[in-house]
Amino acid sequence: MNKTLNKSISETVARLDDTTAVYELARLSEEIATHDKAYYQNDAPIVSDAEYDRLRQLYTAIENRFPQHILGDNPNKRIGAEPVSGFGKIKHSVPMLSLENAFSSEDVENFLNRIRRFLGLIHENNMEIVAEPKIDGVSISLRYENRHLSCAATRGDGIVGENVSLNVATISNVPARLPERAPAVVEVRGEVYIGHQDFAKLNEARTANNLPNFANPRNAAAGSLRQLDASITAERNLKCFAYASGTLSDPVADTHWDWLQRLTEWGFSVNTRSALCTSAKEMLQVYEDINSARSNLPYDIDGVVYKVNRHDWQERLGTVSRAPRWAIAHKFPAEQATTILRKITIQVGRTGALTPVANLQPITVGGVVVSRATLHNQQEIERKDIREGDTVLIQRAGDVIPQIVHVVEGTRGEDSKPYRFPNFCPCDLKTTVVRKDGEAIARCSGDFLCPSQQIERIRHFVSRNAFDIEGIGEKQVRTFFELGLIKNPVDIFDLEAKETEPSHKIKEMEGWGEKSVSNLFAAIRMRRRISLDRFIYSLGIRQIGQATAQLLARKYTSLDVWHEEMVVAAAERTSNPNEDKNPSLVGEAFSNLCGIDQIGISVADDLVAFFSKKENLTILQGLQNRITIEPLANITTESSIAGKIIVFTGTLNTMTRQEAKNRAETLGAKVSGTVSNNTDYVIVGANAGSKAKKAVELGLKTLTEEQWNELSDTV
Repeated sequence: MNKTLNKSISETVARLDDTTAVYELARLSEEIATHDKAYYQNDAPIVSDAEYDRLRQLYTAIENRFPQHILGDNPNKRIGAEPVSGFGKIKHSVPMLSLENAFSSEDVENFLNRIRRFLGLIHENNMEIVAEPKIDGVSISLRYENRHLSCAATRGDGIVGENVSLNVATISNVPARLPERAPAVVEVRGEVYIGHQDFAKLNEARTANNLPNFANPRNAAAGSLRQLDASITAERNLKCFAYASGTLSDPVADTHWDWLQRLTEWGFSVNTRSALCTSAKEMLQVYEDINSARSNLPYDIDGVVYKVNRHDWQERLGTVSRAPRWAIAHKFPAEQATTILRKITIQVGRTGALTPVANLQPITVGGVVVSRATLHNQQEIERKDIREGDTVLIQRAGDVIPQIVHVVEGTRGEDSKPYRFPNFCPCDLKTTVVRKDGEAIARCSGDFLCPSQQIERIRHFVSRNAFDIEGIGEKQVRTFFELGLIKNPVDIFDLEAKETEPSHKIKEMEGWGEKSVSNLFAAIRMRRRISLDRFIYSLGIRQIGQATAQLLARKYTSLDVWHEEMVVAAAERTSNPNEDKNPSLVGEAFSNLCGIDQIGISVADDLVAFFSKKENLTILQGLQNRITIEPLANITTESSIAGKIIVFTGTLNTMTRQEAKNRAETLGAKVSGTVSNNTDYVIVGANAGSKAKKAVELGLKTLTEEQWNELSDTV
């Protein structure tokens, strides 16, 4: 992280207290999820790489200072976004992880020091690290069985990707078969990209055919790889750099460097600018050399990836959240330019949050035309003193919408006036804007009466990760809402029955016909059965993302139980609104809710607030009368400790604490930092303190380090 950005984030976090931290974490989590979907699923990013990285750094910094408020739907535990429909899905045998980022030489040094501490190599000065150019393309997994290419999949959400086998088969430098000396099963991972020359030709052809240009090479590569017609992909001249491995039926190399050499021998393209380093100085020199050559490369890169060379060390280091501990991406500085901020407009989200947007005089930055940027909130505008008509410095790092860095000094006119955040929502009702004490987000007070919120809630309800109703997109939701056909999610399931009424003839509307209406009703009928976790997520409750919805579904098992418990918890909270320290003093139902792993008082409060409103309960009842909500399927695993809550205390001799924690999580266990009645095992190392004592007092199962090693080795 550069020093200016580091200071800015530190200052922001320092101004937060418990209340503001909770809302900032919620806001950032929702914003990051939106950007993940835009980038990984739609191939249409809406912020720059630099701005996305800033959001993640800010989230992590707040999380580190306020760990008690970590959200269940934590962006640091998400990888990418769910794969889109249109292609079959392939589950990765080994998850395709993301990478943590470094932005300075200090970050690189910290990366090396963390590895030394984890492996117990504090006094080890030289450590082999492979430095590779970070290609700005689309991640791909290539699986070979009996040495023939059997399938290819995109990253997707890191667990499940899209089957793009036919399209990948058209890429000239992806071998169709491997030599006989290769193992029976080989999974090669890499990056699909399009070169600058081919990108220019592609856009020239699209212009000639009155088609919109691709914004950048990465979008072009992603769009080309996801063509339903493989012959179109073949015309795009995609290329692939190979760099990593997934499943291997037999070992191939002891080090990553040797693995790259093996890939070359097998006919894959490996980036020739990769280098083997033994110190931070050498790593940073490779970074500078590649950055200097960047403008002359025939393809886009956005940084350098550093990887621990030894595979046995990689295995010991394992992963944390969504990224491996043994690798990091050292990002290049963002490109910058100046333009005019013409106007600031306000967007209203499903929770009533008002987000200011900067509408810019279009400008080309790094070959991409940019015209809009989010300003986040009122505080961001005031902190940077951004005004309409200002000349602003913007920066981008490979995407479409930039970050406003600051206002250019000396360019502001005498008639310039500070921007005044609206006191009324821009929705039709013009309801007042409210902001709770200490909360950064301003919200429309109209709630269920605000048309903008109603529309956004319905859009969320039918979105891909919720009910995923084909044929009801943003345009249809808005049109149906304005015509009074859909005012809330319940109305969706009454559309077909009401089609017989003269005022509800969808097939007579412009753009609709017998066939399209028939398809719409069929799509709705297909979604009258849904799993509990997707149903909970579809309701659009603040702070309840997919991960948290799954936690709730597993805890309460059925809609009836969840509904009943939440109503009771809401009543308990209403009777004890000021008890923010000890949930058990609020009531049993509320305490049980707060006791779910990764759910605290903040998330619980948003849940019970939803169940405190009569309108929500009416919608829930209406949905229950029209659809079937199925319990979430139980997780099946061979590990006998999957789902167990484990606490480590004291000093371990055979491995570091981090390694032990990583091993437990790999086996499906949940590692906690506190001992409670819910704890299943307490692993007691040397010089154990109060946690071991409390375990004995509570009568919990305790294991020595040796017993833990035996248990974890046999499951």
